[in-house]
Amino acid sequence: MKMISSDKTTTTEMLIGALLRVPAQVIQHRIIRELNAAGFDGLTMAHMPVLQYPGPDRVRPGTLAERAGMSKQAMNRLLGTLEELGYVARSDSPEEGRARMVRLTKRGHAVYAKILDILHDIEREWGAELGSKDFHELKKLLLRVWESSLIQ
Repeated sequence: MKMISSDKTTTTEMLIGALLRVPAQVIQHRIIRELNAAGFDGLTMAHMPVLQYPGPDRVRPGTLAERAGMSKQAMNRLLGTLEELGYVARSDSPEEGRARMVRLTKRGHAVYAKILDILHDIEREWGAELGSKDFHELKKLLLRVWESSLIQ
């Protein structure tokens, strides 16, 4: 799925938002497609805010909502569908009184492991496409942005 033609577009024409968003969307669509093909039924793009790094295991629903930039009510609806599908369970947190905690089920751990496998495949493919040196530099630069004050 090629979104833009690199021979007609220059780096000055493309804004950083699109340059980051489009590859991220392609990765997320592939994750869902491959998870469904591997028998992890019912997962959709709507579930990605819950399944994305660092994952939902042992996290409060409010924290997941904050990470995803959505309301607690919307997050709880997503968690409800994942609970019905057998990927997560919500229970009271023994450490925090009445606070609810999300935990991955056995099936949830399996889906998270499969996501990591898919991401490793993507990294190998992108490394082959860009060349090892350039791919390493891309990751290095993105990590610099990740750790900078730009996103904190």
